[in-house]
Formats: sequence, C-alpha cells, structure tokens
Amino acid sequence: MLIVGGGPVGLALAGDLGWRGVDSVLVESRTNTVFQPKMDMVGIRTMEFCRRWGIVEDVHAAGYNRQYIQDCAWVTDLNGYEFGREEFPAPADEQPPQHSPQHRERCPQNFFDPVLARFAGRTGRADIRYRTELVSFEDHGEFVTAVLRNRENDQKYEVEAQYLVGCDGGGSTVRTALGIQMSGEGTLTYTSNAVFRCENLEHLHNKKRAYRYIFIGPEGTWATLVAINGRDQWRFSLIGDESRSEVGETEMRKAIGRAIGRDFDFEILSILPWERRQLVADTYREGRVFLAGDAAHLTSPTGGFGMNTGVLDAVNLSWKLAAAIEGWGGEALLDSYEYEQRPVAIRNVTEAGGNLKRMLGPRVAKPSPEVFEDDSPQTQAARREYGDAYTEAMKREWFSIGIHLGYVYEGSPVVIPDGTTMPPLEVQTYAPTARPGHRAPHVWLDTDRSLLDEYGHDFVAVRFDPAVDLAPLTDAARARAVPLRVVDVDNAEAAESYAAKVTLVRPDGSVAWRGDGLPADSDLLIARVVGHSRERIPGACV
Repeated sequence: MLIVGGGPVGLALAGDLGWRGVDSVLVESRTNTVFQPKMDMVGIRTMEFCRRWGIVEDVHAAGYNRQYIQDCAWVTDLNGYEFGREEFPAPADEQPPQHSPQHRERCPQNFFDPVLARFAGRTGRADIRYRTELVSFEDHGEFVTAVLRNRENDQKYEVEAQYLVGCDGGGSTVRTALGIQMSGEGTLTYTSNAVFRCENLEHLHNKKRAYRYIFIGPEGTWATLVAINGRDQWRFSLIGDESRSEVGETEMRKAIGRAIGRDFDFEILSILPWERRQLVADTYREGRVFLAGDAAHLTSPTGGFGMNTGVLDAVNLSWKLAAAIEGWGGEALLDSYEYEQRPVAIRNVTEAGGNLKRMLGPRVAKPSPEVFEDDSPQTQAARREYGDAYTEAMKREWFSIGIHLGYVYEGSPVVIPDGTTMPPLEVQTYAPTARPGHRAPHVWLDTDRSLLDEYGHDFVAVRFDPAVDLAPLTDAARARAVPLRVVDVDNAEAAESYAAKVTLVRPDGSVAWRGDGLPADSDLLIARVVGHSRERIPGACV
C-alpha cells in the first residue's frame, strides 16, 4: 500500500491499516514539523476511533493545556466591548455526551500528527518517509508503480504497491495526475494566518479567557484569535474576501494590535496565506488509486469538519482495502468507498460553508456605529441585542453532534436496507439508531466498557436473543474467509437501541444489516456486505 501525504488523514490511514496487519509506505514531501496547524479539534467520532486504537491517553498528553476553558466570544477588541459568548468547559472537565464513550478533544495538528505517527509506527507495519515526494505513478491494472524522490539527496527510485491513496491535500498531486475535477464553490475568502507567541496574553486585556475570539468591527467580522496551545501560542486569522491580497508582517502586526486593543510585545512564528474553498472531488477512485481527506474535499474550517471527515474517509477505506488485499473483499466493496463517503463530504462542506456565512453575518447586517463608541445604557442594550442574535446564529456551529455521529451510508451497495424510513439528517441533535447504514449505537455494558469497544477488526454479529441460530451466518463467513465474531449482549438498553434480535456491524462500526432472524441465504448476505454480489436478498428491502 502506498499512501501519499503525511498529514492526519494519511497517518490515520497508515495506522489503521497497520492495526489491521497491512503494510504500507507513506511518503510526505515535508518534514514532520507542523508550523501552521490546519486543524485543532478532534471530533467525537474521531475520538471513538482513537479509543479503538488505544491512543486516547496519547491525545490527552499530546501538549494542549487541557485545563484551558473553551469559551467562544465575540468582541470589538479584547480591551473593548464583548457582544456575547458561548461557554464551554476545559477539555479535562468535559464529559462525554449520552451517546458516546468519548468527547471531542482539543489537539491541534502539531500535537495530533505526532500522536498518529507514533501509533502507525507502533503497528510495525507503516514505513513513514518524510522529505520524500511523489514524482509520478502508473496504474497497471493489477498493481501500481510510483516514482519517488528523496528530497535530501535528490535520488529517485520506484516502488510497487497493490493500491495508492492520495491524502496529499488540497493541491493533490495524485488528484491532478488523475485529471479528477472538483465541484462546488471556489474561493470563499482569502485569509492570512499568523501564529505568534506571547506569554500571559490574558494579562493584557480585560476579557474572560476563551479558546476563540471573533472580532467584529464597523466593517463586520474581520478576524479571529485561537488559543493554539492553551498557553503562550495563538493563531490570528485575518479574514479577507474573494479578492487575493498579500499580508506582510507589518500589516499583520498592526491587525493583531487592533484585535488586542493595545500595543504589546509578541513574536510572530509564522505567517500563512490560504484560500478558503468549498469543493468535493467528482470521483474518489480511478482503478487502484483513491483519494481521501483534503485531496477529496475542501472545506471552510468553520465547524471543525475537515480533518474529521478525512479520518472517517481513512477508516471507511482502510478495512475495505485490507479486505481486498486479504482476498475476501470484492470490487463492489471498493466501489462503496466513494458511494458512502462522498455524500458525507458534500453534506459536511456545505454545512461548514453555512457556518462561515453565519460567522461573517455582521458584514451584511452590520452593527450600529454607536455600539463601538460609548457605554451608555441605550448602547449597552443595543450591543446586547446584537450579541444575543449573533450568539443564537452561531449555536449551529458550536453544537453539531449530528454531523459527527449522524452520518448515514444510505443506498450503499454493501448495506442491506431493512425497510425503515431514513430519519432526517440533523445537525445540532443526534438520535442513535442501528438502522442499516448508520453508526452502530454506543451503550455502556459496564462501568468503562462500551458496546463500541467490540467493533473494529472484524464483522460482529450482535445477538440479543440467544435463541437465534447464527451457525449459517458464521459458516458462510468462514467459507469466504470473512472475519466474523458473534457477540451476545444481555442488556435491555442496547436491545432497545438496536431494535432487532441480530445486528451485523462492519469493521468500521457501521451497521451492514439487521433482522430478527437470518435470511434464507446467509451466503448471499455475506457476499453482499463484502462486495462480492449485488444480487437482491429475498425478503430484504433492496
């Protein structure tokens, strides 16, 4: 397996493949140092995968100050007026929601990438080569060859792999070489980020601590400030519009001073101009070559969906590639990767674009000029009214569990529908369901044991009624060398949540099939869910 791109998605893919016993070579043209973290929120579903991989404590210890409160506030400047805020606890104090054994975690890319790299390395299956770039590749039908270049000594060499996955970002070399186009909205904004260091920044202003500040001026929303390590490093984003412009250090320093509301000493560590886009690749696969992460979808960071969607790509694709390599996965299983993940990406990038529009709403509905000028009772009331409306609008971004857990692989060729109606796709709420195509629900089976802990390596037949004979299913799986385990669960809450006597859960933790008894042809059921057949199962709603 050849993986191009060593960001969080490529590293997660290498780690998950290695966890499954599959060898990979990962090449990354840059070093392993991240100067400008492109993500900082590890979503709840990604944390469930981290739990599966046994690296939750590594994420906790990665380097972010987990005692730092996570409020989001909107202000004129840090020594000016506050319009409002949404309060969130520090990561160390946050509790998992009802529907998951984990909660989201603050872990910027400069901390998260090393965690994933160590995880991949510990599997003993991932060969990670930094300062190595992809020069070219060719799909030969039965395998892929690629020419790589070691940037340290300029030496070129060729490798052969069964599959190639491009996780190489928005400017993907792999996607470009395949000629795959992207659809959606192009440039949303040109933005410039500056990571700067300042000890005790909180002592230089009069606002309560917050993870993120949004700055609103007479022109509307113009910048944000994020606590990138919860200590002394901050990421300041100067938000432009659709017009390309270069921001030098002098202009950046002036803008940071405006945001804080005073002159102060600070060290700029790096400046990065970037383009905010809302695009999804028209296809995720050409032959033996796949796309994942930003190579497949580009999204505004508003909401924190980008990397988390990419890790979901990696976990969805990993077990399917492992199945193909091991001989028990069919061609329809590989095809299902695009069928399942592309609609998820479209939904998520669209939602993130909506979050951006809400965040930039003050550019359209500008505050009254007087809210910046005095602190009279009338002005305080006007500022409070404006802030309350903005707070309400922004809740959709802050509370988005439905995006992270409520995705569904509706109509997938390797999911067997049961005739139930697809529930509405919600953003701010999540209702667990074991309907085929959905994430299998979490239920606590013991103090620290979740039903999700049973899923990962194999297919799992979760049986709530021991009277149901699963021998035909296990025999069919064994005949096709499909890894399958039976897990008997005696738990009323789980039985109610799964709403069937037997539920077949895939290695990625999604439901493939459920029913109160096996279909007449168990071999056809197994063949369908591993992509060896598209034949209709008698009695199933296909």
